Amino acid sequence: MEPMLSVKNLTKRFGGLTAVNQVSMDVHPGEVVGLVGDNGAGKSTLIKMVSGVYQPNDGEIFFEGKRVNISKPSDAREMGIETIYQDLALAGNLDVGANIFLGREHKRTYLGGLVHVLDDRFMQGESGKLLVDLDVHIPSLRQKIDKLSGGQRQAVAIARAIYWNARLMIMDEPTNNLGVAQQGEVLALIRRLRDQGVPVIVISHTIRDIFAVSDRIVVLHRGRKVADKRVVETSHEEIVQYIMGARDDFRDN
Repeated sequence: MEPMLSVKNLTKRFGGLTAVNQVSMDVHPGEVVGLVGDNGAGKSTLIKMVSGVYQPNDGEIFFEGKRVNISKPSDAREMGIETIYQDLALAGNLDVGANIFLGREHKRTYLGGLVHVLDDRFMQGESGKLLVDLDVHIPSLRQKIDKLSGGQRQAVAIARAIYWNARLMIMDEPTNNLGVAQQGEVLALIRRLRDQGVPVIVISHTIRDIFAVSDRIVVLHRGRKVADKRVVETSHEEIVQYIMGARDDFRDN
C-alpha cells in the first residue's frame, strides 16, 4: 500500500543547530504512528515542516505519491493535512458549530447576493451530524467552547478537521492536561479516525497513550530517527531506551 505521507531525509537547521537531521518516515492510510522523543528531539520541528510552518533545508515530502512543496500552513490544509496543536486554536466565546466553521462560515444570501447572513441553522445541523458520526456526545451544541471539558474541546477540534476533509491528522500532545476519563475519550476518537481510514500522527510524552493507539512508533533523539517499530514488536522499556539514547537502530545506516 502506498504511503499517504512520505518524508525523505528531511533536515532543518537553525543557524549552527541541526534540529532535524535526515529523517525519513512513512505514514499509511488507516495507520496511527506515534512520534516520540525527549524535549529537543526534533518532533515539533518535523511536524512543522510537514504542516508548512517551517521550510526544510534538505529532503523531500511526498503526499499521496506526489512530491509536494508545502510553503505555508494553508498549503498543507488545502492538501488535507490538518494539525491540531496543544492550544487547539478554538474560540472560547463561540459555540460548537461556530468553531467547526470558524473562518469558513456558511452564509445565506438575500437581495440578489447584496446581503450575506450567517446560516447558523446549517452550521449547527452539520456539526451535530458530524459529532454523531464520530460518536462524540456534547449535551448542547449551543454551549460555548470554554464551558466544555478538555476532552470535548479536543473532539471539536478533531471534528472541525474531519469536516474540512482531513486526509492526514497530526495531533500534538492530544491528552495533555486531561483527566483519565477524558484521555480515554480522545484515544477512542483517534481509533475511530483510524477505522475510517484517516491516518494519524500522534506526538506524546505519555508512552502509555502511544501504545494504546499506535500501530507503529517512530523515535527521535537529538534530531535523528533512532527507531521505527511496530507496536506488537516492542515494549515500553525498549522505547524508553531509544528515547534516552541507549539504543539506535540507524547509527550505522
